[in-house]
Amino acid sequence: MPKTNPKIALSVSRDIPFNKLVLSQSNVRRVKAGIAIEELAEDIARRTLLQSLTVRPVLGDDGSETGMYEIPAGGRRYRALQLLVKQKRLAKTAPIPCIVRAADTEISAEEDSLAENVQRAPLHPLDQFRAFLALREKGQSEEEIAAAFFVSVNVVRQRLRLAAVSPKLLDVYAEDGMTLDQLMGFTVNPDPERQEQVWDALQHSYNKEPFHIRRLLTEGAVRASDKRAQFVGADAYEAAGGTILRDLFEPDDGGWLQEPTLLEKLVADKLEREADAIRAEGWKWIEVVTELPYGYGHGLRRLSGREVQLTDDEVTARDALQAEFDDLEAEYAEAQEVPDEIDRRLGEIETALEAFEDRPVVYEADDIARAGAFVSIDSAGALRVERGYVRAEDELPIDGDEEAAGDGSDSRRMTSYGEDADADEHDAVDEPEEEDGNRPLSDRLMTELTAHRTLALREAVANDPDIALRAALHALCLKLFYHYGFDSCLEIDAKSILFGHTSGLADTPAAKAIDARHKAWDEQMPEDTGDLWDMLAELDSDSRQVLFAHCIGLTINAVHQPYDRRPKALRHAARLATAVTLDMAAAGWTPTVDAFLGRVTKARILDAVREAKGEKSAERIAHLKKAEMAKEAERLLDGTGWLPEPLSTAGVGSAATNDVDHAPQVMAAE
Repeated sequence: MPKTNPKIALSVSRDIPFNKLVLSQSNVRRVKAGIAIEELAEDIARRTLLQSLTVRPVLGDDGSETGMYEIPAGGRRYRALQLLVKQKRLAKTAPIPCIVRAADTEISAEEDSLAENVQRAPLHPLDQFRAFLALREKGQSEEEIAAAFFVSVNVVRQRLRLAAVSPKLLDVYAEDGMTLDQLMGFTVNPDPERQEQVWDALQHSYNKEPFHIRRLLTEGAVRASDKRAQFVGADAYEAAGGTILRDLFEPDDGGWLQEPTLLEKLVADKLEREADAIRAEGWKWIEVVTELPYGYGHGLRRLSGREVQLTDDEVTARDALQAEFDDLEAEYAEAQEVPDEIDRRLGEIETALEAFEDRPVVYEADDIARAGAFVSIDSAGALRVERGYVRAEDELPIDGDEEAAGDGSDSRRMTSYGEDADADEHDAVDEPEEEDGNRPLSDRLMTELTAHRTLALREAVANDPDIALRAALHALCLKLFYHYGFDSCLEIDAKSILFGHTSGLADTPAAKAIDARHKAWDEQMPEDTGDLWDMLAELDSDSRQVLFAHCIGLTINAVHQPYDRRPKALRHAARLATAVTLDMAAAGWTPTVDAFLGRVTKARILDAVREAKGEKSAERIAHLKKAEMAKEAERLLDGTGWLPEPLSTAGVGSAATNDVDHAPQVMAAE
């Protein structure tokens, strides 16, 4: 007869009173991990015990059963039940479902404990995502699901977002064809078709990093941190029908606005409404632009206006805020870490104090009638209004001959060596015969006398460096801080060039620092140019040097122009950059797609990556198309300090080997 396999006998199950159970010292779990005992207790209270305890009879010294049972497997469940008993939510004698192992079994308690913990198969994350989705579809809210499984609402939303990814991609994930981090990257865009397109494209790319997936899925969208988005506001954008893509797994600064055209319309409409309010003030003209170009006020005279003084109540409120600020700073001066609420309050006070300093300016009605204003958006997304600019054609006629003499209409001039450029013409003029009376001196005589005086004055000033500096500073200030700069005998022409419409130039750290310093000095300048000399004389030596350096800095022109070939000037700019150890990377310039990489050839992109990151990095992106190569190069070059040749400085950073005697070469655009 054929031999039959013996039948397996399973351990019996029975309910055992809780007070008859004790923990076994044979339990292999020593490290506490996973769900907390408190959370497990709450789960048992809600759903009862879903898994029985494994127990063994406790034997006495004589080998007989004592009526007690030890628990080698299920210690955490026992502790949770114990907590419920302690809380009087479970009776001490409550029957507990148990699997009873025979006392004489050959399998040790330690083996039972190990097997229960090792042989269990953890739930695949995708199964959890789908389970959460099933609960949601059955009517449970995100909050209810979160409470049932002791997780945050955001975790539930993340799981639901993952479950909503394209079924095709979920199948790939289930078969270990992509990582969980990659799957998270696909959740940023809810369009399954677009997700699949990106996944198919990634099959031909070496770069399958989550950040790259997010970048591809948000291509063409506008960051919510963009100043245009900040200006309009997310609520207004969504109310107009716009869609915002959000990333639940990574900081996204508010997400991405998916309809750039709609955003531009909302920006234009809001700017125009704000401009209408400014027009109502009576300005002759209003110029509305999204971004003011650097140097927008060039050639225009800025009205000084009158700053509105603080009221008594405002002074009291300001002083109270300042006192509170000082008290908080003193209290936490020695603290290693300032509490979040205190740090937040300090920030609120600083903002409020800054508002007191930014006082409105009142202009005369006559000035408003011939001046205008610029309306735009600042770098933080707030409305920016620059009032009080007068165009040359709107200026009042100038009375008197002094100003007219300085407008360049008089062609007579002295050469650098004192030779009269119009000497022949002057010699042809005869002196009038002397007449009685105290008549004015002739023009010829005045010219000769003042020529002698000019030479003597040149010599005297040349021997007085302090006065020479003050005179040069006086001439520079007249040109750079006043609309008319004809009140100086120095023929110093201070020009501050425009930069066209170079995008983002006004928001650079350098531009902001220059503008702030210029504004600070402008506020110190007297209204009447006749008082400027005395004002400069009252400055201490250090202050005069600081102002002089500021004025000289404004006159620098190191801009390459295709129609203006100045190789020697550009070489001098290179030497000047070396003298001040100019580092454009430290100054805030980075090689982005918009600023550089998207505007040069693929060969130059590869050269840049090769120089900064090595040959291997260049080889990894060599097969990419131009647009993708530029984006990837931007990532690779971030933080390296790499600079293109026109921005490099000899002896500084990556440009240490550059020759200062060679003018920077302009890189050819593709």
